[in-house]
Amino acid sequence: MIDACELWPGGPVYGQDPAAPLGTDSVLLADFVPLRGAKRGIDLGCGAGILSLLLLCRGEKLHMTGLELRPEAAALARKNLERNGLSERGEILTGDIREHRSLFAPGSFDLAVANPPYFPAGSGASSPDPARAGARAERDCSLPELCAAAAFLLPTGGRFCLVHRPERLAELLCCMHECGLEPKRLRFVSARAERAPSLVLVEGRRGGRPGLVLEPPLILQDAEGKESGEVRRIYRREEGIENRE
Repeated sequence: MIDACELWPGGPVYGQDPAAPLGTDSVLLADFVPLRGAKRGIDLGCGAGILSLLLLCRGEKLHMTGLELRPEAAALARKNLERNGLSERGEILTGDIREHRSLFAPGSFDLAVANPPYFPAGSGASSPDPARAGARAERDCSLPELCAAAAFLLPTGGRFCLVHRPERLAELLCCMHECGLEPKRLRFVSARAERAPSLVLVEGRRGGRPGLVLEPPLILQDAEGKESGEVRRIYRREEGIENRE
């Protein structure tokens, strides 16, 4: 049985997928996503549903669909929505991102999000557990296939937001551009101000005009190794700090 716990005091209750434990990347991405005007969103490769859960908690008018290949992870995502009373505004489908054309009509969503595997298939060591291996590397859906799916599912003006590794940024931006998803916002994430980025948050717009805004970096720790004020805000560590809309 999967144990569930609050993400922060009084916050959503979440049961983790053992094959893909909750990381800071998903929480940071959920905060990065702009929800203004968004009514229907899809999480491509939703796992246990953390992005859908966090976005539904932020946006009361939002409806989220999670698409997940592994039945056991999809079942856990449904349970996580149920635990938080969000089943009426969220649904989880078991299916393959690469089969998006047979699952949805074009332009079905105005927001798409993803925390995809970071490494190309065949790179580095691979876990003998297929679920863990699939969470690490692009065994089931490549970066070009992910961008193509997002482009198909979004109408002109729809947003695609994802988190990835900086070493694949050039490839990511090229894939987005080639699929008609113009990169519009980019933010690097670093453990400390003096360290190189370990993550990058990117927002693209379907059919958007060229023009990329590079936002100030998100620093996770201050010079003393303590959580930065922004991390405390995102994780609701302090009373009186409200999450942004």
